[in-house]
Amino acid sequence: MLPEYNFKGGVRGKHYKAYRKGHSVKIHKSDGTTIVQYFKLEEGAVMLEPDIREYFPDSKAVNNALRSLITLIPTKRNVIIKTKQKPVLVNRKK
Repeated sequence: MLPEYNFKGGVRGKHYKAYRKGHSVKIHKSDGTTIVQYFKLEEGAVMLEPDIREYFPDSKAVNNALRSLITLIPTKRNVIIKTKQKPVLVNRKK
């Protein structure tokens, strides 16, 4: 970054929630026309919270950590599903 850029008042992750929902970019062309492009996360894309991101530099690190956690999950387990009503106990089989 150039030294004249001042980010002292910047807040990291300030717009990440809005970014998750998608965003549009307006491109103003020299001929006076404007193009609007809409960007949304690809299907299956996962956004890490800022406090988690510092521990995982890339997708390979995230996938390795999740694979090691998967080995700890029993093949048969009870799962509590939280709903707006009362919690429901479901017996899940893998």
